[in-house]
Amino acid sequence: MNLWFRLIGLLFSRPWRSKVTNKDHVAVIKLRVWPTDLDLNRHVTNGRYFAFGDIARIDFALKTGTHKVAWKHKATAVVGDTWGKFRKELKLFEAFEIHTKIIGWDEKWFYFKHYFVRNERIVGVVVVRGLFKTRSYTVPPQEFFRELGFDDTPPEKGEWLEHWSKSCDLMSEEIREFENSDNINYLNKENNT
Repeated sequence: MNLWFRLIGLLFSRPWRSKVTNKDHVAVIKLRVWPTDLDLNRHVTNGRYFAFGDIARIDFALKTGTHKVAWKHKATAVVGDTWGKFRKELKLFEAFEIHTKIIGWDEKWFYFKHYFVRNERIVGVVVVRGLFKTRSYTVPPQEFFRELGFDDTPPEKGEWLEHWSKSCDLMSEEIREFENSDNINYLNKENNT
């Protein structure tokens, strides 16, 4: 999270005034492109979309009351995986919206989708897989939904989301195997030369 002024602006706008009353709700925030958002090509840098998504999820948490459930459990939000699709560029001073929605969950992960919208066109999409973790355990998404009074039956993930989630799991397995092999010594030697 590196957009502190935007986050402070969001908090002063008191997003919790407009409540999200069910798990299918879409929360919307409005932003504008500033010079610090640009890359050398003079459009919003790809990485900035993921940071904008952080702000949109904080807005979503405030509107749903998820932050209260997290505080009760002394849990912090952790992003595990992200994926982005960029269709059109956002340029300096252009206004845009981020539409945030929960698109699924399982026993461990929440799945969020952020649509970046300008002039009623989707210019980009960011998908995030995240969880809430305490010092000793992961709080299941169903627990959040029950405490919020929402239906805790997950929707069908859809084929692409199921494949993406499985790819994330396979990458985690590959990293663990790599760390437990002699290959990690190769990395250490590379870093010491």
